[in-house]
Amino acid sequence: MSNKGNKTPSKIRARGKTVQGTHVPVLVKEILKALDPSGGQTVADCTMGFGGHAEKFIQRIGETGKYVGMEIDGKHFECTSKKLLALKAETIFLRKNFSAIAAVKAESAPNGFDIIFADLGISSMQVDDSARGISYKSDGPLDMRMDDRLEKTGADLLAELSEQRLSEILWKYSDEPDHKLIAQWIAGQRLSSPITTVNQLVRLVINAKGLTEKTWKKKNKNLPFGSAHPAARTFQAIRIAVNGEIDALEKLLTDGPNCLSPGSVIGIMSFQSGEDKLVKQAFKAGLEDGIYQEISQKPITPAKWEIIKNPRSSSAKFRWAKRT
Repeated sequence: MSNKGNKTPSKIRARGKTVQGTHVPVLVKEILKALDPSGGQTVADCTMGFGGHAEKFIQRIGETGKYVGMEIDGKHFECTSKKLLALKAETIFLRKNFSAIAAVKAESAPNGFDIIFADLGISSMQVDDSARGISYKSDGPLDMRMDDRLEKTGADLLAELSEQRLSEILWKYSDEPDHKLIAQWIAGQRLSSPITTVNQLVRLVINAKGLTEKTWKKKNKNLPFGSAHPAARTFQAIRIAVNGEIDALEKLLTDGPNCLSPGSVIGIMSFQSGEDKLVKQAFKAGLEDGIYQEISQKPITPAKWEIIKNPRSSSAKFRWAKRT
């Protein structure tokens, strides 16, 4: 039988699609080596996601350990918690943002956690779900919420935020060089009609950059493979703003050390330079202040083979810090 035309999962992911029901966890071996979960420990998994890292943690801590998993995505929470219940360990599942780590510690681990782990990336299934409007690749509503209990969507922010605030968000959260111009175009466009779909925002950003869809496609043919789409930074920034991702990370970095037992470890994997910078600065400051006794000097990044297998892992950076 010929396999011509068949698409492997890695090739499908490289084209911005996700095989139904699959997700590839990143840096699994490296994270397990750095955090070293073992029998009887209590682990706080701040981002259960689809359970890739969670399964490994639970297998390591065993029946005498305790796994506390947090997740804000309703679909992921329901699916993953059911899947993890089949593993032998004490498990607690909470549909909460990791910004609530202090409250979770007080309720579920009064003596502190042995490990706190957070994967700040969004899953392939979330990116490829056109109904969420997270990606610029497929048209759909500009929802962008990771937690459907949030009140404001991406479309709401585009309609309500001032031009100045939009410009600030685009620069602060994604280093968009044309932040002022794009904010001007958004403010101008919404005077005549609301911006509610992915394709509307994509066209607006492309036009704000002095391009058309035709000229962009022509220009893209001559760019290096993997070059960012003109709207990529805008979509990233609006998504971060909708979900309060930076505020949540800052809260985790502030409260996390107080939720660790002595000698325990916190590890955070990020996929954006702004997030990695915050983690790096917080861990360094904690080391200087005596909160941490040791931190990773450099971020741990994926090997070439992992990037080839899962292109979306290419920007991953993992850092850890050990409590005094």
